[in-house]
Amino acid sequence: MKEVRENAKELMKGFCRVCPVCNGKACAGEVPGMGGLNTASAFRNNVEALAAVQLNMRLIHDAVQPDTATDVLGIPLSMPVMAAPIGGVSFNMGGGITEEEYVDAILGGCKEQGVIGCTGDGVPPFIIDAGMDGIAKVDGHGIPFIKPWDSEELDQKLDRALASDCSVVGMDIDAAGLVTLRKMGRPVSPKTAAELRAIVEKVHAAGRKFILKGIMTVVDAQLAVEVGADAIVVSNHGGRVLDHTPGGAEVLPEIADAVKGRITIMADGGVRDGFDVIKMLALGADVVLIGRPFSIAAVGGKAEGVAKYLESLRGQLVQSMVLTGCKTVRDIGRHILRGF
Repeated sequence: MKEVRENAKELMKGFCRVCPVCNGKACAGEVPGMGGLNTASAFRNNVEALAAVQLNMRLIHDAVQPDTATDVLGIPLSMPVMAAPIGGVSFNMGGGITEEEYVDAILGGCKEQGVIGCTGDGVPPFIIDAGMDGIAKVDGHGIPFIKPWDSEELDQKLDRALASDCSVVGMDIDAAGLVTLRKMGRPVSPKTAAELRAIVEKVHAAGRKFILKGIMTVVDAQLAVEVGADAIVVSNHGGRVLDHTPGGAEVLPEIADAVKGRITIMADGGVRDGFDVIKMLALGADVVLIGRPFSIAAVGGKAEGVAKYLESLRGQLVQSMVLTGCKTVRDIGRHILRGF
């Protein structure tokens, strides 16, 4: 991984510094790029909220060989981790590899390690083209995310996703405030409950499941349940759309308390390693999405880099499960967190 990170640092020069601690301080305001919007407080809040969570170490138990496997939306996973949907390699990551190479690295590396990657969307057609082509190469083992476009572009891209072999489709509604899309003159916007219900019904009619990404309040989580979404992602879009929002780990518990058991809960924001993964699971997530670390692994080492990153993540998750007394993913709860 050291070699992968060094290679990524060279290829992403000017777009990401591949800092030893990825906390948003050095790249504040660098959007496009890998930074957070304006002051980057939302980016930093993701990291700081998660860092503030402490684990209770327990060693009088029989959880010697934890089972990290789980099932999410009918997809078996070797561990509760997914690669978050990120696109725009040329204007966000420096273009050291192509969009196609990036997607193939994410999807291929994830499939090799028994998890699944998501693909992004954007203004240039090559972003969704790469995503759809990449999902076809791995026989549908990927989740395409479509942005909340204002016009018929939404229907066209959704139809394209539904024409693929994927079993789940997502919308990152948190992209409604993306500066990069605004600069490119392509409108995106929030959606009403009625509009979302129609989208969900279309996805369900095609025999697929639907993820709504960008939920940061209990109200929106409850509305997601009401419109029939199968899953939500608690996310502030990596701190790239609205400055001064709380971190994902800060709002996750109250959202989980409100809708757990009625909808699958996913979460992202500041997750860097397996110890962060177990924290998010303990706070209420069923599965954890990871963004920037996957981008660094893919740019720096392609599919092999992604696979190596996942190997290290799995080792850390197993270690943290042993040291908190969790035999399975289902055993992970707030009892392993100090102060909860």
